[in-house]
Amino acid sequence: MTWVKICGITNPEDARVAIEAGADALGFVFYRKSPRKVEIDTVLGITANVAEPVERIGVFVDEPLELIGQIARRVGLTAVQLQGKDTISSVLSNQTPIADRLGIRKVILAVAGDTLKVGGVLISQDAREKIFALLFDSQANGVVGGTGTAFDWLGTRGMIQVIGMKLPVIVAGGLNPENVAQAIHLLQPFGVDVSSGVEASPGKKDPQKVRAFIEAVRAAEKVA
Repeated sequence: MTWVKICGITNPEDARVAIEAGADALGFVFYRKSPRKVEIDTVLGITANVAEPVERIGVFVDEPLELIGQIARRVGLTAVQLQGKDTISSVLSNQTPIADRLGIRKVILAVAGDTLKVGGVLISQDAREKIFALLFDSQANGVVGGTGTAFDWLGTRGMIQVIGMKLPVIVAGGLNPENVAQAIHLLQPFGVDVSSGVEASPGKKDPQKVRAFIEAVRAAEKVA
């Protein structure tokens, strides 16, 4: 079954809608420049009512690992999604198990999907043991994620499927209820991640779109 993350959650109502619709994970953005940025106290108020097995994932862009670990422990994150070259390099180059450093079970690394067309992504065996999944997203102004546009699915299809045989692949960027089935059929990912594609406005989800998105994912699985 395709793993579904609803990202950019900023309030308890949107979290409740996502969970009731069948989301496997909620994403909380701690990136200062994002219109979906949340404060620690806000996330605490939301996660207090989020029980297992729903994942609680914090999204960070080039933040110090010490700070990420502090936030992860305080709000009870089950995973972190790391974006930005500095953070990713720090994770992959450090010998200490990432779970020990951050106090979480899973690490997701986000990279620009279109980089697969210009050399690919090199993940060593050691790196594979440190991370849970690779998330492929679109990029704008040097930042991966939150762009609301899709990367080149057709141009990267083969490489994503090959990578997916080695570790879980999550697809993000420009997904919505109308095109998520196509992404699943083309890329055959472990999971999909959506934010702006199910919003009424930045930081506020549209309940109907959230439900429609997850329904489209489940329908695509039946066809596959």
